[in-house]
Amino acid sequence: MTLEIRLRTEQEEFQRLSPFAAKSAEAKRAQDEVECTIRTKFQRDRDRILHSKPFRRLKHKTQVYIAPLGDHYRTRMTHSLEVAQICRTIGRGLKLNEDLIEAIALGHDVGHTPFGHVGEEAIASIIGHFEHNEQSVRVYTALTGDGEGINLTEEVLDGILHHTGSGVPKTLEGQIVKIGDRIAYLCHDYDDALRAELLTANDLPNGVRQRLGETPSKMITTMVIDMISTSEGKSVISQSAEVAAAMKEFRDFMFERVYLSANLKDERSKGRVIIEILFDYYLKHPEVMPPEYLIWTGGDLTKAVTDYVSGLTDNYAINNFKHFFVPRE
Repeated sequence: MTLEIRLRTEQEEFQRLSPFAAKSAEAKRAQDEVECTIRTKFQRDRDRILHSKPFRRLKHKTQVYIAPLGDHYRTRMTHSLEVAQICRTIGRGLKLNEDLIEAIALGHDVGHTPFGHVGEEAIASIIGHFEHNEQSVRVYTALTGDGEGINLTEEVLDGILHHTGSGVPKTLEGQIVKIGDRIAYLCHDYDDALRAELLTANDLPNGVRQRLGETPSKMITTMVIDMISTSEGKSVISQSAEVAAAMKEFRDFMFERVYLSANLKDERSKGRVIIEILFDYYLKHPEVMPPEYLIWTGGDLTKAVTDYVSGLTDNYAINNFKHFFVPRE
């Protein structure tokens, strides 16, 4: 009986899903392996990501606020879960593969550094190039599974790699996550900014309010419905010109008033300094790092330190900084 479950699901996908949807039976891995009798390839990828240590560390990684004073601010983990929920709704409306969508959404941010984008910028300034989407792929191809990766499908890795930047995911499921990620972080970061009293509802630009709505819930609903209606029956995922323009206005507003806000500048500067000092310390004292990082990089010290520091949680980075550089009371 169990042998029939995966096969039945794969057959149902061809009957139920859109012709444009990615099908589990056609998914490719770098290394062939014995198939699960119950789960499809994309379901296994989702489970591997969900149960991985890098995903668990997202609960202590900054979304916008470093060590926020409150329990209800988003972290990278809650953001990833919210991206998965929003994108699955869009995928269901378009009859696309929800398992592939969920796997990409859950794994897309595991390469993020401590302290959000300021940590990413700090490492990039040290080594010359660092992008969290590329590091997310590296995490699941080289820094898990005892340095061998966890053999995710090409479709999932492609969606993770191209969820940001100029590249376009090969699958429509990946394209949904690329736009859905922006929907999630804009609306939920706006919600957190209201909670932090960085913004008030009256600050929202009139164009955004009129075209998208006044609350995060209404904004998400508007953009989700727009993506479904604009993309239905097409081989590419897109938004209407009106909603895309409103989202750009919303994004510009958020960068000006929140992401680059002077109110957050001091805390972000502290986070950057911690990353820079820890990076230099591990370069000079690699023996204090877990030894597997040097093994996984073939002895490349800079790469090993990059992998290790980028994988730290905010709390662990702060505690290590205190341990190495702050005298005990």
